[in-house]
Amino acid sequence: MVEKKKILLSTAYLAPVQYYSKFFLSCTVYIEKHENFIKQTYRNRCIIYGANGPVVLSIPVIRGSFHKVFIRDLEIDYTTRWQNMHFRSIESAYKSSPFYEFYIDDLRSFYTLKIRFLFDFNIKIQEIILDFFDVEPEIFYTNKFVNPSVAGLWDYREKIHPKKVIDDPHFNCVEYPQVFATKHGFIPNLSIIDLLFNLGPGSSEYLRSSVT
Repeated sequence: MVEKKKILLSTAYLAPVQYYSKFFLSCTVYIEKHENFIKQTYRNRCIIYGANGPVVLSIPVIRGSFHKVFIRDLEIDYTTRWQNMHFRSIESAYKSSPFYEFYIDDLRSFYTLKIRFLFDFNIKIQEIILDFFDVEPEIFYTNKFVNPSVAGLWDYREKIHPKKVIDDPHFNCVEYPQVFATKHGFIPNLSIIDLLFNLGPGSSEYLRSSVT
């Protein structure tokens, strides 16, 4: 059995499977609230599986607001219809998946509500997703920036990244059924909704067994 650890994560939008596996690895999770925003990361983007392969969905932030601004203070830009585009993309990708109807109503409101801050948006949708799993992690939010050298923490803030694959000895992404796998093959570590829509209630056991 893997020893329970203290995990440090960034905030993330519909984070990948690897990210959510950490809630099964540890009884205590810390989410960084005082870092500066880093572009082209999972903090404001997710990757789903569309008919033509991976699709990146990014939440726009107010231009200029990310310069030396804590992630907790970063505002979402609602001048574009990104919510409509994201929801349509999710619907197109997963409406034929076995558990789409089982979960979509719980997520729908996030594509109509105007939540001001990215951090708050991410946390609220994360709370809904964690409710889908039979796990109750102890979650804290940092009250200051946590130095990477702090002892006793497993720091995944920059180790779970859409642009680079970093070896994670505590995560094993086993293949599971995906809607378009017959066209493009299995694509690992997509947004957690890919797992949910395809495995449904079996997602909890999948995540639990992915922890190595």
